[in-house]
Amino acid sequence: MIPDISSLPTPFCIVYEDKIRRNLDLIDSVRRRTGAEIIMAFKANALWRTFDIFREYGFRSTASSINEMRLGNDELGHRVHAYCPAYTPATIGEYIDGSSHITFNSVDQYLRFKKDIEAHNASGGHHVSPGLRVNPQCSVIETDIYNPALPGSRFGVTAEMLGGKLPEGIEGLHFHQLCESTSYDLAKVLEAFESQFGDMIDQVKWVNMGGGHLMTRDGYDVEHLVELLNGFKQRHPGVQVIMEPGSAFTWRTGDLITSVVDVVENQGVKTAIIDASFACHMPDTLEMPYQPLITESRSEVDTAFPTYRLGGNSCLSGDYVGDWSFDAPLKAGDRLTLEDMNHYTTVKTTMFNGLQHPDIVLARSNGDIEYLRRFTYEDYRNRMC
Repeated sequence: MIPDISSLPTPFCIVYEDKIRRNLDLIDSVRRRTGAEIIMAFKANALWRTFDIFREYGFRSTASSINEMRLGNDELGHRVHAYCPAYTPATIGEYIDGSSHITFNSVDQYLRFKKDIEAHNASGGHHVSPGLRVNPQCSVIETDIYNPALPGSRFGVTAEMLGGKLPEGIEGLHFHQLCESTSYDLAKVLEAFESQFGDMIDQVKWVNMGGGHLMTRDGYDVEHLVELLNGFKQRHPGVQVIMEPGSAFTWRTGDLITSVVDVVENQGVKTAIIDASFACHMPDTLEMPYQPLITESRSEVDTAFPTYRLGGNSCLSGDYVGDWSFDAPLKAGDRLTLEDMNHYTTVKTTMFNGLQHPDIVLARSNGDIEYLRRFTYEDYRNRMC
């Protein structure tokens, strides 16, 4: 049933349950046909009030911060797969308590906290499986800001650094080389991974193939993905395959509805100012950058029709994206639907990756230190609704 949203005041983000279920059904079919464990990445979706839908399918989750881990523990009711670029003595104990798998970004990090994991596992509590992130140095991503395989990347250990030998106690290997990528991109990465780390794969219990598998996008070759995963399983029958797509779970499941509040023109450029902001509400459009689809616009820019860039209602000069063409001139009060604004957009406007905001401290002139604000897990959870 299509809801009537015409009377809701703008701006607002809307998420559609039927579109979420469409994605979950497809991901679940891949899981059943391959035996792979497919887990949801909170960095792309942390709207925990929608998790009642996800719980029906039994998907587990992956976390890259204490806040994300607690969200998985509290709202999905399970221990998470954790990966953090750098754990600290202050956080490792909490990660161990709330995780089933912990991936380390470097050998030094693993060796630093190896005894903590061993002590926990020897205590009779739940088993925590330690893994190591590796870098097959296979780059299939064109946008540098999202490319973990760039030269000098801070992510993962190369085969050369390992010298053909895994640190004692490592139970899994984790690579993450993709971003909204195809199954054919995965095939290239798998070839590099098996070529460089082939002697180590059968020494571990699991291989995490990371995120970026956009299997719910129109045109994605799901059959090829199933073939790839089953082929890997045949070559390595004792190894559990794990995947942690972010966007795929909530791809094209929500929109941002905004209204035109004014139209201005300068040196022949017409800008429709909207009651939302690219910088504040859609930061990915400026970071990547990319231009979202607008339901009400024409499919392509055609200056024979009224053409506009959209300007956000902030004071940042660069808070604009464009251009789009429309069948009729835009005017104040016109509503626009910016499509596919659920995945990543909702988390990047709050606390991306669940990273805690810094404390705010006032240094008084008399030498006293006063905390003005200290952020907590509850701040993250409440902002994510």
